[in-house]
Amino acid sequence: MSKLEFRRNDSPTVGIELELGLVDAENMALSSAIEQVLEHLPQGDESPFKPELMQCYIEVNTGVCDTIDQARDDLTTKLVALENAADQAGVQLWWGATHPFSLWQDQQVTKNERYENLIQLLQDMARRLVTFGLHVHVGVDSGDKAIMICDRIMQHLPTLLAISCSSPYWEGRKTGLQSTRSKIMEGLPTAGLPPLMRNWSEYTWLVNHMVETGFINTIREIWWDVRPHHAFGTVEVRVCDMPGRLEDALAIGALIQCLVKALSDLIDEGAYQHDCHPMLVQQNKWRAARYGNKATLINSFNYEGQSTALTVNSLVDRLLPTGGELDCVKYLECVRQMAAGPSWSDRQLAIHDETGDPREVVRRMVQQSRIGEPSAS
Repeated sequence: MSKLEFRRNDSPTVGIELELGLVDAENMALSSAIEQVLEHLPQGDESPFKPELMQCYIEVNTGVCDTIDQARDDLTTKLVALENAADQAGVQLWWGATHPFSLWQDQQVTKNERYENLIQLLQDMARRLVTFGLHVHVGVDSGDKAIMICDRIMQHLPTLLAISCSSPYWEGRKTGLQSTRSKIMEGLPTAGLPPLMRNWSEYTWLVNHMVETGFINTIREIWWDVRPHHAFGTVEVRVCDMPGRLEDALAIGALIQCLVKALSDLIDEGAYQHDCHPMLVQQNKWRAARYGNKATLINSFNYEGQSTALTVNSLVDRLLPTGGELDCVKYLECVRQMAAGPSWSDRQLAIHDETGDPREVVRRMVQQSRIGEPSAS
């Protein structure tokens, strides 16, 4: 049985991963153009631009950052380079968690041994993973603490999903959900809400058991909504849809960094852990996926329903001191706006209602999310 060493972080560093779709610049359909895009970007293991399971999207990663302002500078430079590379390849970047009309059956798997093994193991459950998410890493100082934070942050995962919803379509249809992506992900055997674990030893045993019994090929095939990442020494929150612009991704990143830091501080202080029943978390997650930021979420303390906006405002109020320490209060204020305003799913649906054209949904969303000027090509 292999030993997992948790790489300690002495400060709540932050790292952000964006999964962005590649759409044809003319017809706005998903395009299996990852190889053509990567030809115009830095190559090698240290490149921040990564191919994913399907050839129709790309992952962009920050380096290790201390603040969200640093993450903004980091991502802005990389996204401008990616936009220029996409221009060269005849594609644009889609900021949304599912595509409004392209079919998963039409997408090509990336030529990679790991991905081929994954398809062999999971079959159509893997082939239909044409979804795009936002992942945020925050550094913590021990594996045991990472496990405790994963447990304590679970009650907040539905709130994070509710403000990030951007996937009202699947297979060219309106699904009636604000986050279809979250339901697609839950089709995987190791996705969705994580099991309750007591310590790092139990997590290590569980991972080794799943690998040794052939349930997963590698630890990288654990896709829980929140998970410890031993190699980075982080808690990684993966529940969020990909919002429609960088500013909102940064705001969510700030909220997660503050949440992890605040929970870590409470653990250090020896605070009592308020238990939140897993079924209550599951119920709230469903409400978030169904209704987005218009969801009524059940308060885990008094068991009464309250609006997403009230839930978010109460959470932000509690985290403002931590936001001051991490220099990200302005981003937390943006989170309040995300809870109050139309969701990214609402905006996609409104464009479709106005135009009747799903391609116009993609075209307008692509235009408003762009950071740099179009290249001459």
